Amino acid sequence: QVQLVESGGGLVQAGGSLRLSCEASGRIFTYYNMDWFRQAPGQEREFVASITRSGATTNYADSVKGRFTISRDNTKNTATVYLQMNSLKPEDTAVYYCRSIVQGANVYWGQGTQVTVSS
Repeated sequence: QVQLVESGGGLVQAGGSLRLSCEASGRIFTYYNMDWFRQAPGQEREFVASITRSGATTNYADSVKGRFTISRDNTKNTATVYLQMNSLKPEDTAVYYCRSIVQGANVYWGQGTQVTVSS
């Protein structure tokens, strides 16, 4: 079954760190870019970071540059993408989602994982 499952969210104090994981089950995901988005209460979902299929190229939203790092591991049938989040701020509080767009048209989202940063 083709699906994305996030994990690793939780409650952390400002300045702390969390590492999110997204396991994309299905060999097809190993061929495509993977992204992280987040959505805070009452706000639109926003881009956080992306990584190419090989992991050679990454991009970040300005708000997280220098604090977050995206990486990935590809196995034969699974792609796992990570988001290492350091120096967390209360404004990083949101539900974090991973996403992949397959073959230019099929958009897959995970169910999301809650990150809460207390001040």
